[in-house]
Amino acid sequence: MPQHLPEKTILTNLVMVENSDTKEVLLENRCNKNWAGITFPGGHVNSGESFVESAIREVYEESHLQIENPQLIGVKQFMYQEHVRYIVFLFRTNQFKGTLQSSREGDVFWENPYQVKQSQAVDDFFDLLQIFKSYDVSELYYQDYEGQSIKRVE
Repeated sequence: MPQHLPEKTILTNLVMVENSDTKEVLLENRCNKNWAGITFPGGHVNSGESFVESAIREVYEESHLQIENPQLIGVKQFMYQEHVRYIVFLFRTNQFKGTLQSSREGDVFWENPYQVKQSQAVDDFFDLLQIFKSYDVSELYYQDYEGQSIKRVE
């Protein structure tokens, strides 16, 4: 009988901030060499911090926008290492205030996300966008079977 070991987790978030007036979303051209390209603002959940608090803090740190009422709309997850699951909580909001300002993590800007070129975006940008824009899809799950990566969007 296989032994089920408890998994460790790495908790993170990504937030799609929508501008209702222009129909654009807040995007970030990340400088991180491990995950470079255009994506949504977000980052790690700090110890003792709620998921919503972490989403609000990360958007502020990366854009200087103060968001309100972020709604959890999905999750991205994958095995980061053996017995370590990487979980990304996906939030969406259209309530914000402040003046947009880039940070050391990357340049932030407003744009129609469907105008982003695949070559400019992080690998799963359009899969994430499908979850952010859909009410029918809530999970992006990467599985690895014997070295072959399988992606499921459900």
